Amino acid sequence: MRHTGRRRSRTAVSVTVLALLAAASLWLVPAAAPQPGTDVAQARAPGGNGRHRGARPVIVPRTAWRAGTIGTAPPGVRYAPAVKAAVIHHTSTPNGYDCASVPATLRDLYAGHAYGRHWDDIGYNFLVDACGTIYEGRAGGVDRPVIGAHTKGFNEGTVGIAAIGTFDSGERVPEPMLDAIARLVAWKLDPRGPDPRASVALVSTHDEARYPKGTKALLPVVGGHADGYATRCPGAALYAKLPDISARAARMQRG
Repeated sequence: MRHTGRRRSRTAVSVTVLALLAAASLWLVPAAAPQPGTDVAQARAPGGNGRHRGARPVIVPRTAWRAGTIGTAPPGVRYAPAVKAAVIHHTSTPNGYDCASVPATLRDLYAGHAYGRHWDDIGYNFLVDACGTIYEGRAGGVDRPVIGAHTKGFNEGTVGIAAIGTFDSGERVPEPMLDAIARLVAWKLDPRGPDPRASVALVSTHDEARYPKGTKALLPVVGGHADGYATRCPGAALYAKLPDISARAARMQRG
């Protein structure tokens, strides 16, 4: 009887150890990644599995390109609840520039927007040059969802990023510029928003947009000016690079 009792004791201990190991293994198994065909945008929606923001890139402030010399005081800034999408533009200025001359180009653009178009500030939230330098555009704080004046009908909830130059069909888009735009997109998009490669529903606020005021439009999370407004901006060459920018931004957000 004592021999039988010892056998039962060892068996009970073995079962207990196995149960503990099985429970511990549950903590070691990583969460399953979305499988092909999974709605990645849904997986990253508010209330989903955590944040997916990219690292903050270096951004040259307005003071460094002397925005204050234009002579207009920035107005009261308006903010959106979050940045849901990025709208890519080009500035339609000459290519082949020396990057040291970019601050002067920014001041010219600002003056054109403020005096030529009677806007209250430069329209773009950010501008990126051929060397990959990112500049703060519209005032209000680079880390906040500032409502710009870059895409009529879809300014609210988007970030306007302008590539300095003209990128019509046949033009080359510099690699440092593409990389910088992707890094900026990865950082600025809502950390709990949709995947950069996905689409997002935005409501038009102006009848002159591609979609009448009040229309809910499904637009790319990383799209071109032409997606929301009747224009050739950001040029055929840059527009063709948007899927590449989206993919890069998605990789950067995954760390």
